[in-house]
Amino acid sequence: MNEYLIAVIQGIVEGLTEFLPVSSTGHLILTGELLHFTGDKAKTFEVVIQLGAILAVAILYWKRVLQLLGWKRDRSEPKSQLNLIHIVLAIMPALVLGLIFHKSIKLYLFSPQTVLLGLAAGGIFMIWAEKRQREVRAHDLDDLSYKQAFGIGLAQCLALWPGFSRSGATIAGGLLVGTNHKAAADFSFLIAIPMMVAASGYDILKSYNDLSADDIGFFAIGFVVSFIVALLAVVSFLRLLEKVELTPFAYYRFLVAGLFWFFVLR
Repeated sequence: MNEYLIAVIQGIVEGLTEFLPVSSTGHLILTGELLHFTGDKAKTFEVVIQLGAILAVAILYWKRVLQLLGWKRDRSEPKSQLNLIHIVLAIMPALVLGLIFHKSIKLYLFSPQTVLLGLAAGGIFMIWAEKRQREVRAHDLDDLSYKQAFGIGLAQCLALWPGFSRSGATIAGGLLVGTNHKAAADFSFLIAIPMMVAASGYDILKSYNDLSADDIGFFAIGFVVSFIVALLAVVSFLRLLEKVELTPFAYYRFLVAGLFWFFVLR
């Protein structure tokens, strides 16, 4: 298959799934298997197009990002209760564990078989979180406590297993510590920016030798497509969360895992 078509397909997959609770990494690994696009170049490409999705969220949440950095357009604006301590508490657990187990995760967990397990396990966790949701005490980002932020950060550690889904784990974790769906999703997207920049930056530093001038066009197409699709996907998902819960996404995960196992791996 033409590599530029592969770039478009994978860019669409990344943009659609990065911030939905269905696991972008898992989908990229599975579609890469179907497209016969695997190996070091594929892994580096996945990291680059993730940056496109990150840029989309940074643009959508630019006002909140600037507030976290201490910038206010108007001095009369009320001070945001959400601050950088919330962000640090939420990203540190997964960052620390990711650094410790990075090599093992890359070596043993990035396969179609392990992704299918992650999809199923993540779906079960999401359904369980919906059923065990605590009384809502945080209706928006500024209601979040430090304890809740840290609890969401602990849940995010589950997403170190490819296929589990970072957004699925954090949104479900938010429900378990007493946030509503919207606040959990907003916080999940916000902490994705430093989390994914750190993870992607680390991966690029370790694999930059796989990049060459001949790949610039290929990588650029994937990056742009991922960015555009992620913009649309995040906005649509936030609207959808007002009408549905996480359970339909869990059933979708079960369906994908079952179909891929039956038709491809069996």
